[in-house]
Amino acid sequence: MEIYTVSLFGHRRIDSIAELENKLEPIICELIKNKSYVEFLIGREGEFDRIAAGIIRRICKELDYGNTHLSLVLPYMTAEYRDNEEYYLEYYDEVDVCSESAAAHFKAAIHLRNRSLIDRSDLVVCYVKNNSGGAYKALQYALSKGVKAVNIYNTEDM
Repeated sequence: MEIYTVSLFGHRRIDSIAELENKLEPIICELIKNKSYVEFLIGREGEFDRIAAGIIRRICKELDYGNTHLSLVLPYMTAEYRDNEEYYLEYYDEVDVCSESAAAHFKAAIHLRNRSLIDRSDLVVCYVKNNSGGAYKALQYALSKGVKAVNIYNTEDM
């Protein structure tokens, strides 16, 4: 079975949640329906991450294909995770701490984690509105590595 790996990332704040959902849902559905097995890699740093994880969970339940895996990849161990580990393990199929970012300074950790996710991915699905910030830098990194990217904000294949 071929595993198709998809990383998702975006800005901390989303202008229109409904618009994001309307653009992201068909992409997630298409991936689940057309790929043998899809591994979704996601963080939990902002609105985009939480909305995207919710959409993935809901669609997986609705379609009931059984061909997906949703992994939360933390940049480092957090007290929030340690204090709520049971909740996280019920919501996500797996929770992982990125080894590349775990020992880094916290200001660099998310950037390093995002690069690690991109390096593992066949596709990046993102919400990048601004030409600055971490999500923008991650998108630029993906493009420089030749990873296919879909920017939900622009709904363009890159």
